[in-house]
Amino acid sequence: MKINPNQLDRGYLKYKSEYDNAILKTLESGWYILGKEVESFEHKFKHFIGSNYCVGLNSGLDALILSFRALKIGVGDEVIVPANTYIASILGITENGATPILVEPDEFYNIDATKIENAITVNTKAILVVHLYGQAANMKKIKDIATLHNLFIIEDCAQSHGAKFNGKTTGTWGDIGCFSFYPTKNLGAFGDAGCIVTDNYEIYKQIKLLRNYGSEIKYENEILGINSRLDEIQASVLNVKLGHYSELSSERISLANLYLNKINNSKLILPKIREFSDAIWHLFVVQIENRTEFQEYLMRHGIGTQIHYPIPPHLSRAYNHLGYKKGDFPITESFANTLVSLPLYDGMTEEEIMYVINTINNY
Repeated sequence: MKINPNQLDRGYLKYKSEYDNAILKTLESGWYILGKEVESFEHKFKHFIGSNYCVGLNSGLDALILSFRALKIGVGDEVIVPANTYIASILGITENGATPILVEPDEFYNIDATKIENAITVNTKAILVVHLYGQAANMKKIKDIATLHNLFIIEDCAQSHGAKFNGKTTGTWGDIGCFSFYPTKNLGAFGDAGCIVTDNYEIYKQIKLLRNYGSEIKYENEILGINSRLDEIQASVLNVKLGHYSELSSERISLANLYLNKINNSKLILPKIREFSDAIWHLFVVQIENRTEFQEYLMRHGIGTQIHYPIPPHLSRAYNHLGYKKGDFPITESFANTLVSLPLYDGMTEEEIMYVINTINNY
């Protein structure tokens, strides 16, 4: 049996006729930018998340960049961010000239809330929380810290569509929630796409201007903006998928529970679920020493895996100028060397996941 780490065509084929009809309808409309499909998705998604406002954007990275810009966070300002995140989170900070202040993760792979206050200085303006792998960070603790120190909270929810902490959806705890709809996400489009959600009207209005050249009325440019618009075709795809999200999420959780309950190999450390957190399992990540040997073993049995993420941002060439060195964030670096993502995707069958489980148990 051959099992890929991800297989996007399964998700498309699951609702093929609906996707085809939605895309064709959009093409036939003759309106491809900022039309009814985007308006519809923004309306539906803000209700799905539980926010007052939603702005569709070109990507999750743009959501981050424009969020910091809307909050006027820039040169001379510091933003606290988890060290073990994907580099896009940190790019959202540095693209605005601000400085990322890295904090180690906890045992749930999210920012360690107990270490945040030690990183706060007079220049700190915000905490960027990343809900990694589909599980919420400790938002009650983080919210208390932000309130005490008068800091903004931006949530990177690229991997946590619909995940909750203490019954409250990720993206609604802070000032702005940033989402990616990259095709591999739990709520994925068929290309790049993203959005922000917020309860603040001024932030909403500012990001609407920023995404469209700083203009609300054509040729009347109020501020310096960029071009970052969710297009109508991707919005039409997301409208279909959002309508099936409850079903898709339930299927993914059921598959992840099979991994949790049936993997029985002491060489692996399985992911833990934080108390009061509802995981949506964007990724199912395990820790194992001799990771390369493990991956090669699985590959010999037809099972593909992925590593998220092998090079921490502080050790990437892109951030050499920050002056970090190997050993500065040992927990992050340990995760980078030992974590591996098992196959998990829409349309994966129980037979396939049991094959992965049995193969792992025989390792």
